[in-house]
Amino acid sequence: MSETPDSAVRTYTEQHRAAFLDDLAEWLRIPSVSAQPEHAGDVRRSAEWLSAKLKETGFPVAEIWETPGAPAVFAEWPSEDPGAPTVLVYGHHDVQPAAREDGWATDPFEPVIRDGRMYGRGAADDKGQVFFHTLGVRAHLAATGRTTPAVTLKLLIEGEEESGSPNFRALAEQHADRLAADAVIVSDTGMWDEDTPTVCTGMRGLAECEIQLYGPAQDIHSGSFGGAVPNPVTEIARLVAALHDEDGHVAIPGFYDGVTDLTDTERALFAELPFDEATWLRTAKSGAASGEAGYSTLERVWARPTAEVNGIGGGYQGAGSKTIIPSSALVKISFRLVDGQDPDAVQKTVRAWVESRIPAGIRHTIAFQPATRPCLTPLDHPALQAVARAMGRAFDKKILFTREGGSGPAADLRDVLGAPVLFLGISVPSDGWHAPDEKVELALLLKGVETTAHLWGELATALGPVRRVRI
Repeated sequence: MSETPDSAVRTYTEQHRAAFLDDLAEWLRIPSVSAQPEHAGDVRRSAEWLSAKLKETGFPVAEIWETPGAPAVFAEWPSEDPGAPTVLVYGHHDVQPAAREDGWATDPFEPVIRDGRMYGRGAADDKGQVFFHTLGVRAHLAATGRTTPAVTLKLLIEGEEESGSPNFRALAEQHADRLAADAVIVSDTGMWDEDTPTVCTGMRGLAECEIQLYGPAQDIHSGSFGGAVPNPVTEIARLVAALHDEDGHVAIPGFYDGVTDLTDTERALFAELPFDEATWLRTAKSGAASGEAGYSTLERVWARPTAEVNGIGGGYQGAGSKTIIPSSALVKISFRLVDGQDPDAVQKTVRAWVESRIPAGIRHTIAFQPATRPCLTPLDHPALQAVARAMGRAFDKKILFTREGGSGPAADLRDVLGAPVLFLGISVPSDGWHAPDEKVELALLLKGVETTAHLWGELATALGPVRRVRI
């Protein structure tokens, strides 16, 4: 009895498992920590290693693209099929800092396999999830008898994601013609848990600011002047207290302008997930859930915009007392944004709100960091359904849908290329991104291989010339 395409993919994956894991371990040994200048050479070595490995995989084009910071890797494998759609895969090859003394059981850059898991910095975030594409495309060819992928396949693997992607948008704009695609696959995300395969449909954006208030030209005596001049620490406290209303809504006028509301279908899909709030609270190290009234916990962290105070300070902080009116105070606030919100417009509303609340005698400054735009793919988009079908074939399970509360550069690719962004990841919360003993579940890593082996045919059908859809 001949194998089905799905069983052929599984067989090929298993036959090449050992060599695949050996190669991944070799890549993980390169400490490509973009945040630490002393590892700049290692980040470049990581890019060179990946470029060479992609050529070995079969990509006829594999190049290192320079930036003012760390290098990225671009690869392309054209499809021989006339009119085949083009798909761009995004990931990153840089990793977070790690040292044995941080609490690792073993050297973070000497990967080890224990109990069906590979431990090492970057095993899940993001080298493992980039690397499964190499075996996946080979399994795709082997199972279908093709000599080129069913789609024109491109990869863009950046080297500065863990440092905030400061040069990424400019890189994408510079090479927009070569990056042109009908869909973008972001493999820098995860699933709900080991037993619940899921596809992420969106990530929130981010705008961060620091507000400084200045009162007297120096700290002054609270007995001589208290009650008669404005106190910048008091005014910072008032500003923070006014940030939300009693129902947890952000009280800045215009903040919610443009927000794409959750549909009943999305809320029902979120409710299908095996969410246990008590367990979630233990993970959060919190004694209670809180937030915007009228929304569940998952809806709050995935699909609603937020304003959070990240730090506040001013005045005397030492032991005992110092009876002063401080000369200055500050607060750091981050705003998570959702689909439909424009970061530039949000910044303008925040600035106007702050200015409206500053009393006479207080000067202020407000500085924003570069913003990250939100990104959302509609549930009925054919490319999203193709990802779900491919994952369902690999896992032999119903695929559920999530979003992520964090932020990333995915929206830059959507905006620059005008293509829908899809998320494909197999990492799970226990993998410990950015933490000691980061790991990847080998069984799930191989499911990622199988998913991508099925994905290119699924996307070729979903994004063919007749059905091509853009957002």
